[in-house]
Amino acid sequence: MTDTQNLGHEQRQIRLEKLNKLQERGINAYPHDYKPTATSKSLTEKYADLAPDTQTEDVVRVAGRVRAVRNSGMFMDIYDSTGKIQIYTSKENSPAEVLDMLGAVDIGDVIGIKGTVRRTKRGELSVNTQEITMLAKALLPLPEKFHGLTDTDTKYRHREVDMIVNPETIQTLIKRSQIFETIRQLLRAKGCFEVETPILQVIKGGAAAKPFITHHNTLDMDLFLRVAPELFLKRLIVGGMPGVFEFAKDFRNEGIDTTHNPEFTCLEMYLPYTDYNDMADLFEEIVRTACLAVNGTLQIEYDGKSFDLAKPFARVTMNDMIKQYAGVDFLAIESDEEARQAADRLNVAVDDTADWGHCMAAVFEAKCEEHLIQPTIVMDHPRSMNPLCKTHRSDSRLVEQFEPYINGKEMGNAYTELTNPLDQRERFEAQVAAREAGDEEADMMDDDFVEALEHGLPPTGGMGIGMDRLVMFLTGNTSIRDVIAFPTMRKKS
Repeated sequence: MTDTQNLGHEQRQIRLEKLNKLQERGINAYPHDYKPTATSKSLTEKYADLAPDTQTEDVVRVAGRVRAVRNSGMFMDIYDSTGKIQIYTSKENSPAEVLDMLGAVDIGDVIGIKGTVRRTKRGELSVNTQEITMLAKALLPLPEKFHGLTDTDTKYRHREVDMIVNPETIQTLIKRSQIFETIRQLLRAKGCFEVETPILQVIKGGAAAKPFITHHNTLDMDLFLRVAPELFLKRLIVGGMPGVFEFAKDFRNEGIDTTHNPEFTCLEMYLPYTDYNDMADLFEEIVRTACLAVNGTLQIEYDGKSFDLAKPFARVTMNDMIKQYAGVDFLAIESDEEARQAADRLNVAVDDTADWGHCMAAVFEAKCEEHLIQPTIVMDHPRSMNPLCKTHRSDSRLVEQFEPYINGKEMGNAYTELTNPLDQRERFEAQVAAREAGDEEADMMDDDFVEALEHGLPPTGGMGIGMDRLVMFLTGNTSIRDVIAFPTMRKKS
């Protein structure tokens, strides 16, 4: 056992002894309820003009977690969800039962205080204690005040401790909620409806990704955890919905790094009678509206760089990006072999069987993505890479797809959706062949979806946005773990 673990064990024993003494006195250290009448914020606002060294007769009840104790308990700082409240207890003026309870209080305890409002000579708004109520006796100590919670495993595995000692974590999660609600309101105003689609799916579809597989005992069949909600959402458009969106929990059995978590949230939306150009406009609107909601400005700093989101986002084609940063014009390349040779000259690894489109995508990823710092919408991707997107209206080797990038990271994906059921079946069949050849990420044949298309899907634009990455950007966090309340962790040994 480490010195830190020994110290924690010793402190827990001391706290257990205090708990036992409270119980012996008939005091419930975990009562059923408590009704505060004021918060840190409400006190600050109501008594903003209270002069220093002024005592009021106003009695309030406040509650919060003890974060600091000074002068043997004469001063305590408790924190509620809105901020800090200073508590003052005088040995000369406080009842004996208050002083007895004060001796049972440790940093980390949740307590209720009844008392009068005053402002000290130094100008600190305080509550003079008349009663102390133990609301939750903390048996485990918090991390040491001046060093905080520095162990990243504990930070993410025990997010509740991280939130207690790092208020900025709470602010990030609050901003996340505000971003989601702001986007909800925006899409509802455009006539879209929020819906839910299955997480357990018979067919892995909607994205090129490796799925998680589970087993249903009663049906005696394997099911996939959703990698994307796309196919079900488009079926709702077939059915006549005027526009749909879902904040979907998706699951992909792939790597973990600063921008990837196996369980993540993707906003997907589909609007009939739109295309990928309309989706590009909507992406810009979503980012700006969400940024204003949580930052109050469109000029923000992120990862040491300045971003002015008021400016129009750049819109460029994938091929133009490759020409700029790799010096190759893929639209001038006619054969798969020539494409593979071009990739080889650029030292970009591709399979011996890679086609023109896969080579183009590989070169873009290797040579261009890192340069996409300012918001950029990269349009017109190779057709062979996407089985769900409509062929480009001016070049049959491409599809009407874009991916938005900010700070070198992909933020989403959008299409002019494929609506031709015959074309869709052919694309799925090509995916099945790729899967049989060993591509675990390739799509499966979804006969139900193709049948839905045969009933007629109107021209439709669709878009998915990685919400965790968007929240990272808008809250100044560079790790996806900081914006997910409980990120996936390795099993504790």
